[in-house]
Amino acid sequence: MEIKVMHQVLEWNEDVSGAVLDTLAAHRVCLCNVMGSPGAGKTSVLTALIERLRARYRIAVIEGDIAGQLDAEHIQRLGIPVVQLDTDGACHIEAMSIQRILPEFDLDGLDLIFVENIGNLVCPAEFKIGEHFRLALLSVPEGDDKVEKYPLMFATTDALAINKYDLHDYFDFDDARVERSAWGVNPKVALFRTSVRSGEGLDALADWVARRAEDVLHRN
Repeated sequence: MEIKVMHQVLEWNEDVSGAVLDTLAAHRVCLCNVMGSPGAGKTSVLTALIERLRARYRIAVIEGDIAGQLDAEHIQRLGIPVVQLDTDGACHIEAMSIQRILPEFDLDGLDLIFVENIGNLVCPAEFKIGEHFRLALLSVPEGDDKVEKYPLMFATTDALAINKYDLHDYFDFDDARVERSAWGVNPKVALFRTSVRSGEGLDALADWVARRAEDVLHRN
């Protein structure tokens, strides 16, 4: 299966984000925007979620990268439809690019699309891409101060996964600080502790994604 590679188109974002939502609604497809720093574990967590959800949902992935397609190749090995979005140096994905990519999929044959955004805690938070909900990852090695340093990312997400939690004992990482900061900027955010290595928290996160997807798929 060849990986289709698309290139970022930079356009004004708000109206296009609404148009993407309209297209998804017409085909009854849910879209999840996955965000986090480089190395936070986005691709690994995404793989774990796909493995847990693929029996229930028909899934595809849009894989965003500034350059290269290593992550797309990783997802492709799961047998999941994937389109690589090359942003040509841009630090985020925009809705116009999602709009251009959607026709590359058989939308009537899908239920759930994951978009792995560019590894960045700043720019992706500012741009809606037509997503129904957002999942942000913060890995233990990054430190417990990131919510305070990059509040918009965590204020605009629907769920926060504290990832690589199996490394917790090896880092000076204060869970309470992260929780306090996250709920301070976003009282409704769902919090999870996850580890791809141990499997901790991934079933609970997959169940949360499924509930959000069901809300979209069964919306009148």
